[in-house]
Amino acid sequence: MNKVLLIDDEKRMLDLLALYLKPYHYLCQKALGAKEALSYIKEEEFDIILLDIMMPEMNGWELCKEIRRFSEVPIIMVTAREQKEDIVNGLKLGADDYITKPFNEEELVARMDALLRRIKPASQIEVNGLLWNEDRFVLSYKNNPIKLTPKEFSMLGVLMKNPELVFSRDQLIDLIWGLNSETEGRTVDSHVRNVREKIRQVGFPIDEYFKTVWGIGYKWVNK
Repeated sequence: MNKVLLIDDEKRMLDLLALYLKPYHYLCQKALGAKEALSYIKEEEFDIILLDIMMPEMNGWELCKEIRRFSEVPIIMVTAREQKEDIVNGLKLGADDYITKPFNEEELVARMDALLRRIKPASQIEVNGLLWNEDRFVLSYKNNPIKLTPKEFSMLGVLMKNPELVFSRDQLIDLIWGLNSETEGRTVDSHVRNVREKIRQVGFPIDEYFKTVWGIGYKWVNK
């Protein structure tokens, strides 16, 4: 779960953003203005920041510049402004992306997810208690280890890192077994059955997340 700092001088907007992000497994911290935001950033670690531009005392551009003096945390500027010079100014000061109000909820989440993938490639993914840790080669559910083979572990990681993307059997063979492999599609199906069964045994509702796309392949769905 990624931790996001929401910065705005309007409580209503902070509440709305938090409401938008709650179903997407973002842990939201709200900061009402720049001073409160700076105190949080200096004391806590955040994965990403959503920063409003038009704020009293210290606007978003000034706050972005101040944050960049001591932190490289990803920043998305959120504002009603949409002039090109405003966008350029924000990016020059160190912002990573820009979205204008009113915005589409799905677009906002897609931009946040894409930015986090670019800046912080996932070596660890947690979904509803299921933890996939690439560095430690560990899969667990609520601290209960799940033993997978290296191929099973890699295949699950490919899917979890790319939620909603459908992978054909041939694509999974190329990614997991290699381009010159003579592995067949039924081997992929066998690995899928094994992964599902092993995860199902520890009580995780794997069938709600690991989906078969009939006639094409498989995908992971984040709920």
